[in-house]
Amino acid sequence: MMKAFAVTDVGQKRKINQDSVFVSTEPVGNLPNLFIVADGMGGHNAGDFASRYAINAVREAIEVSPEANPVKLISEAIRLANEGILREAEAHEGMQGMGTTIVVTTILGNYVYTANVGDSRLYLYDGELRQVTRDHSLVEEMVRLGELSEEQAKNHPDRHIITRALGAAESVDPDFFDFRLHPENKLLMCSDGLTNMVDDDEIRQVMEQPISAEEMAGTLVGTANDNGGMDNIAVIIIEPDADEEE
Repeated sequence: MMKAFAVTDVGQKRKINQDSVFVSTEPVGNLPNLFIVADGMGGHNAGDFASRYAINAVREAIEVSPEANPVKLISEAIRLANEGILREAEAHEGMQGMGTTIVVTTILGNYVYTANVGDSRLYLYDGELRQVTRDHSLVEEMVRLGELSEEQAKNHPDRHIITRALGAAESVDPDFFDFRLHPENKLLMCSDGLTNMVDDDEIRQVMEQPISAEEMAGTLVGTANDNGGMDNIAVIIIEPDADEEE
């Protein structure tokens, strides 16, 4: 039986929580389940609005679409969310320039399909912790080009600059990933408020513990806050084949 738990936290330094999450282990439209993390940006309440708007727009588009192919379905939903954010920004002066990252995941049988725009991530835990999505960020581009090492990237002053977001341009180009899932595997979806505060090794140590998805998510958020909590934090833990007695 699939289990999932989501939590967002404002962190230690911010006044407004601009991270949003959505979890459904039940069908949404033609998808058997749906999980979304969005990390908004923009002044005042604009980032908060953008992340919530994106999640609602994606969910609603999937609910009504006749499309069965998960890649086409999610891609179209993200496109519609991007258009909606641009319209809202145009219509409301205080929302100009707002945007949001997004990572959208569904599990069909033994396969995971995920799409991302920005630097919110999906990880696979299979005994090791593996980052599946690739950040659309300035620093990640520099790592890919060999201009920075992974170690240098972790503390680079420009690591918050993202190169793709919903609301940033007329068209949006999500990256898609799919992979096989085994029963004992777990998935983590999160915003950079977690990964900038908790390194992959610490995350792995939490995910290897024999605790519930809820305890795992709570521990990760607590660790991010203990380490400084410089940003809002969003975490979704998915256990595709959780034990009933948990």
